[in-house]
Amino acid sequence: MRCYGGSPTVKEGVSRSRALFHSRASAIRGFMTKHLIDLSHTVEHGLITYNGLPAPIICDYLSREQSRQHYAAGTEFQIGKIEMVANTGTYVDSPFHRYADGKDLSELPLESVAALDGVLIYAVGMHAIGIDAVREVIVKNHAVLFRTDWWLHWQTEEYWSGKHSFLTAEAAQYLVDEGAALVGIDSYNIDDTADLARPAHTILLGAEIPIVEHMCHLDQLPDAGFQFSAVPVKVKGFGTFPVRAFAVVERR
Repeated sequence: MRCYGGSPTVKEGVSRSRALFHSRASAIRGFMTKHLIDLSHTVEHGLITYNGLPAPIICDYLSREQSRQHYAAGTEFQIGKIEMVANTGTYVDSPFHRYADGKDLSELPLESVAALDGVLIYAVGMHAIGIDAVREVIVKNHAVLFRTDWWLHWQTEEYWSGKHSFLTAEAAQYLVDEGAALVGIDSYNIDDTADLARPAHTILLGAEIPIVEHMCHLDQLPDAGFQFSAVPVKVKGFGTFPVRAFAVVERR
């Protein structure tokens, strides 16, 4: 029997709570919208990513015209073929890229390259990015992305000139000591290519911190408050592979 004017029953209370929860959730969703920001270059036939390495060859293995003989009338498919070096486009380096006994792509935990909290470090105009650029930033368990805007020279001689922004050994060691999860840069190389010891690669990959190079559009990211992913194909015996790097940003 229902008593009007009295306290609500348990069932009524639960129903009201659920309705209030969904109402508030809908209101929050109305104010905050998720945006996906693509941070990757397009891989295409003839693309030169790293000066001295061959461009990918992209073609049909089975063309649509050839496939028609295998299927019913009006049905056709294309099967593509690509021949390329692993360092093509926007790519991730796993420890195996630098160390023979390091984890290869197939051994990278998804947690190390996907859905990471991100932080952006503004390094535009810096040639050697030193420890002062990162000292005041909380990097522990974060994907640390360096915005240099060098990607604006993409596919020009300037991009490969060696004048790009890079991370110093001291800055790389700081990121290791402070527990960074991943390090990315929108530049030609995270190292000074004149330094054949490649200290940034050596230090970061030695600590099992993946590196993402040749990124773009980092100018579209906030300083913090975003999630970052750069997941490669799960290839055994490879240390590097192209990724579709992207960030998830919530905005009002």
